[in-house]
Amino acid sequence: MAVSATGEVSDRKGRGRRIILWRHGQTSWNVERRFQGTTDVELTETGVGQARRAARLLASLGPDTIVSSDLQRAAHTAAELAALSGLDIIREEGLRETYAGVWQGLTHGEIIARYGEQYAAWKRGEAVRRGGGELETEVADRAAPVVLRHAEKLPEDGTLVVVSHGGTIRTTIGRLLGLEAHHWESLGGLSNCCWSVLGEGARGWRLLEHNAGTLPEPVLGDDD
Repeated sequence: MAVSATGEVSDRKGRGRRIILWRHGQTSWNVERRFQGTTDVELTETGVGQARRAARLLASLGPDTIVSSDLQRAAHTAAELAALSGLDIIREEGLRETYAGVWQGLTHGEIIARYGEQYAAWKRGEAVRRGGGELETEVADRAAPVVLRHAEKLPEDGTLVVVSHGGTIRTTIGRLLGLEAHHWESLGGLSNCCWSVLGEGARGWRLLEHNAGTLPEPVLGDDD
């Protein structure tokens, strides 16, 4: 049984639509703990291998649609799944990582040394324009509607794969779950080429899996 938005009970036996939010593979800047943001950094050889392994797993889920950030680290990750599934990749600028102004290109240590108070305020959940860039809520404002627009086009039990970036995925999940922005940090980050799964429930989207795909690994990148 399923309950519709109007409260009616149906005999639908499907599992509902699913959204898989998949973070891109490793880049050299991830390894260096250097903030990437909207900088268009390539995958490493390790990152390509991660994408190929993850794509084999995700292809077994029978995705219906693949959408990706247009930054190459995400688009090249998506290409591995497209090759196995035969699906085209829909590139969306709205799925890019958070723009972080002067933070971009700096290492984690350099950010703390130069912008320690700003970093601490962000970690406390305050609305901070890191490096003079976007607020997390602004990232959600641009990314979540892209995800929902493609999810709405799915068949009843369809699966959407969204290939994006750690910070963008976290803020999008927070928005789709209806969490207040200062709670989004509690979701934690995604390891390279891991994913989270949202399922369609009677009261909206719910988190089914988070940081899935491998044994636990350190989170390297803009969202740690």
